[in-house]
Amino acid sequence: MKLPAVDLGIMAEHLSTHEGVISKLKAYGSAVGHRDLRDLIQLHANLLRTHVTAMLALINPDQTSEVHLPEMPHVHFHQHSGALSAAEKDIALEARSTAKLMGSDNFNSALMMKHPNVRNIHLQMSFQDAALQMLYTRLIRRGNGEFVPMASEQMQRLTLQHYQHVGNE
Repeated sequence: MKLPAVDLGIMAEHLSTHEGVISKLKAYGSAVGHRDLRDLIQLHANLLRTHVTAMLALINPDQTSEVHLPEMPHVHFHQHSGALSAAEKDIALEARSTAKLMGSDNFNSALMMKHPNVRNIHLQMSFQDAALQMLYTRLIRRGNGEFVPMASEQMQRLTLQHYQHVGNE
């Protein structure tokens, strides 16, 4: 497959990032005792490995067929896995941030990519990263590890009234 230079450059940068993040996730996985968090970190690292495999296939000039990204496996948390320790909460928050940033980077990169297969693979990667972010959020919230301020009903109604006209523009 012959690639536009912009696609190759972006993927080269992504591959170096993946190398560092996979290494970091391996260290996190060995540092946590919480079963669900450890499993999620392992899934995260494995998913990034599939992203690396896909990018290497896209970069390979001998690749003649379309490259496909494997689907993300379904995740089931254990019912009674216990609360996260303070250190595990920090690791979960950082891993979630990593998934969010990589998802954003993959999505924005896809918008700049020229080859349709490269673009579509990176959009799929961004969706997988977003799914990981949601899984980390679910795990963090299950242990009351995150505070989310809520807007008042009055403020929501005022905002709705203020912008109601936009739907008719």
